[in-house]
Order: sequence, then C-alpha cells, then structure tokens
Amino acid sequence: IEQHLSGVGRAVPAAADERRAWPALRLAFAIPDHPWVDSADGAAVRVAMTVGAAGDGAGRLVTVEEELDTGGDDAVAVRHAERSGTTHADLTVGADVASARPLGANRGIAFTGMYPLGQGFVLLPDELSQAVGTDINTSAVVKPFVISRDLTQQSRRARVIDFYPRSAEEARSEFSCLFQWVIDRVKPERDQNPVEERRRNWWLFTRPIPDLRSAIAPLARYIAVPRTAKWFSFQFVLPDTVPDTSVVAVASDDAFVLGVLSSQLHLRWALRTGGTLEDRPRYQHNQTFNPFPFPAATPDQQSRIRELAEQLDAHRKRQQAAHPALTLTGMYNVLEKLKAGEPLTAKDKTIHEQGLVAVLKSLHYELDRAVLGAYGWGELAPLLEIANGNARPESAGQGSRDAAIRALDAALLDRLVALNAERAAEEARGLVRWLRPEFQNPQAAPRQEAMAVEGETAAAALTPGPSPGGRGEKLPWPAALPEQVAAVARLLAESPVPLDADAIAARYTGRGPWKKRLPQLLDTLVALGRARHGPNGYTA
Repeated sequence: IEQHLSGVGRAVPAAADERRAWPALRLAFAIPDHPWVDSADGAAVRVAMTVGAAGDGAGRLVTVEEELDTGGDDAVAVRHAERSGTTHADLTVGADVASARPLGANRGIAFTGMYPLGQGFVLLPDELSQAVGTDINTSAVVKPFVISRDLTQQSRRARVIDFYPRSAEEARSEFSCLFQWVIDRVKPERDQNPVEERRRNWWLFTRPIPDLRSAIAPLARYIAVPRTAKWFSFQFVLPDTVPDTSVVAVASDDAFVLGVLSSQLHLRWALRTGGTLEDRPRYQHNQTFNPFPFPAATPDQQSRIRELAEQLDAHRKRQQAAHPALTLTGMYNVLEKLKAGEPLTAKDKTIHEQGLVAVLKSLHYELDRAVLGAYGWGELAPLLEIANGNARPESAGQGSRDAAIRALDAALLDRLVALNAERAAEEARGLVRWLRPEFQNPQAAPRQEAMAVEGETAAAALTPGPSPGGRGEKLPWPAALPEQVAAVARLLAESPVPLDADAIAARYTGRGPWKKRLPQLLDTLVALGRARHGPNGYTA
C-alpha cells in the first residue's frame, strides 16, 4: 500500500498480466481514511489501513462517517460505516474505477499548468506600469496568469512575464524594461538554482511545456479547472491566459466538452478517481480526464449541451462582474444548501441574491439531464432529480437524499467503467473517438468523417489512430532529470497500451547515452508507484 501526497489510501495494483502470475491475494479489510490519533488536539495526520489475505472473496471496507469532539477528555468519537464486497485498488467497494485505462481519444488535451520559477515574473496590478516602463506591444509577453484561487475566489488580475520562445538577446532587444525587471528580481535567485537548465535559461519563467502551448495556441479559448477545490468549476478562459500549476488546462474551446465536464456524471467520476489535499478534492487529469469516456451524442444533443454550457459559463461570469466580492465557492456552497433543503444564513441569502443561485441550480439541472440523455441513461433521471433536490427520496424508493446520491454514484460509475472498457477495446482495434481530431490526428484530417454509432452522429471523428509509442514526430529529450522523469511518466499515463523501453525511446530524440539510462529511470518510476512493469511493457 502506498499513501500518495494527493490523497489517503490508494493501493498500487500490479499490471493485470503480472497479477495473473501471482497467487490470489485480496484485501480482506481496509480503512481508506482515518485520523492518526483520536485526540482533538492530535496531529492532523490521516492514514489508510489494510489487511491482505490469500484467496478470492469479499472483504470488509470501513469508512469514517463522522468525527465528533466528545468534550472533556480531548478524545474524538469516530463513527464508522461498513460495507462488504470486492475491495479494489483505490480502497473502494463497487465500480472498479482503478481499472479504467487512459483513452487515446483524450490524449494530449489536458495538462497541469506552468510553475513560475521565480515570483519576480508575476506582476500584480500595482506593479504592472513600473515593470513595463516604456516598452511597447507588451501584450505579447505580459499575459494573464491564473492560480486556482483566481478561479474559485476573487481574481488577483495578475500577469506573468513570458518571454518564451525568445532568446535572451531577443527579449532584451524587444522589451528592455521588462528584461531589466527580470534581471533585478529573478536572475540572482535563478543563478543559485541546482538545475543547470534553469540557470542557463534564467529569463524564461518556466520550462517550455511545448505540448501545452501547442494545444492551446490555435484556440479562441480553453477550459480551466482548479486542481484542488471544494467544488470543481470548469470555465472558459482567454487563450493567452497562462495557467499556474494549481490549475488543470483542458485544451478545448468546444462548449460541448465544457458541458460534459461540468455535469454531475463527470464530477462524480472526478470525486472517485481523483485524490484529496487535506479535506479538499483534487482533480488529477491523468487518473480522471484521460480515462473518462465522453458520450456519443447526436447533433441535437450536442447543440443542447453547448447551449446550456455557454449559458452556465456566462451566468457565473456576469454575476461575478456585477458583484466583485462574489466567489464561485460561495455560490456553490449556497447551491448545495438549496439542493439539500438546508436553511440559508443571512450571508447565504446575500450570495443567493447576488449570484442568482436559483438560476444556477436550474442551469446545472438541465445540463445534467441533457448529458444523461446523451449517454442514453435516461432511466437514472429519478435519482438525479433527488440528488438535485427536485424530488423527495421516496419518489424513487430511496430512504434519504444521501441514499439516492449513493445509488446514483454506483450506477454512474459502473456504467462509466464499462464504457471505458468498451472504448479501450475499440482503440485496440484502431478506432479512436478523438475530441479534437484535427489537432490530435492531423495526418487523417483530409479523410475525417463524422463518427456514426448505431446511426447517430457523435461529437468527434472516428478514425484509425497512430499506434502509441509510434514513430511520428519526435520530442526533444529533456536535459534535467526531473523533466525526464515527468516526461516518461506522462507518456505512460497517456498511452492506452503498455510500452517497453524501445517504444519509449522511439518517441524522443537527444544526444548522449540517455537511452542507456532509460531502464534505470523506469525502475525508479516503478519503485515510486508511478509505473508498473508487466510482460508486455510498462504502464502508468
């Protein structure tokens, strides 16, 4: 069992081919998230506990339902709930979401943002004019910069100095004032950086990340979501916006994609497949976005989802523009109270009025219904009605709203896992439902045709895709070890099939004996739990 920083309690399973060679072993008992000590003033540490047993069979899964301060003895009373069944690698019972594999259809679309290697690159509004000085046409290098709090709370209206892909001489010649700002505030720190590449490229605020830049470059906008937040709120941002590493960028300007990602179907998937940081959910695109199967929607269904997603995005931005103190976190806190039928405080009522949260609720409900219909799962609508607070639990034979939500979760996750397996099987036969076919599979662009599934035209093109690890355009092999590790881990995460060292090496070009070091690097990823090694190669 490995406890990841992104969340408590995730077992690291071996590849399926490896497991078949081992004696049967099951998780007989598991607690995925429990306080380290049951004292109110104890360290805020969470642990996962597991017991393995030989043989097949059901296990016991114990979850913490409530933690209550008992009063005088500093103890915390922990109330547990128990379920039985096959316990999966993510320490859950039910749908085996850990078995979902990355899909080629989603490859190269979602990215973690860029980390500024020096805070001197970041400009707040009161610093902007001083930094720019007499430079002209600075919008080419002074760009909007968003961190997660800019998306969930009030925007800082920050900018970042991004000289990429200019050389130091070009940056100095075109933007001398900004260049001096960076010399004074960044270079002394970067000169001490232990990574030689960062010392050498001190005027560049981050590593290049060409995949992210090239994915966003042709778009009129793209989708951003905070990596860690109480509520995941997907929203459009302008194409010149630079996302921080606390933001996941989804390189699509299609409101259909925004609508599906904003639906309860994807949000329930994200809560189950992602991790946590402290007590907040964490959106991990490798585990959440890459395996997520989008619906094969008809043109009418696509249009309806696009219409609702555009309305949702515009509504939130319009209300925040009218009320600068209004935050998405506040709006969604009130929305959840409305769904649960809880009374609103005076502060809640102000947010409800300023954010028009009842309108927000209706938009989300209609979007959820539209996406559910696009998947062909309309029979789950009664449970969705209860989850959204629009019907009483007994209307669908449920004892409570929480019970209805659990039933909806179980049904959605089972179906999404099955659909992921179906799509993976299609891709193994060479058929890929690209989200952006003209970008992801440009060599097939002249012969792209709309995807047809049982007579219905779907959202993307269905075409043969390049084999993972194939010999298309090669990427430069990173110079620094951390970037090498990240590059190989990303390649494995995006590949729907196992890759051996030769297939990985074929994707890169570089000088020196870097290929000889690949096996050691792969062994390191395996030891860290970032990769698994089976008879057919390495997987994430």
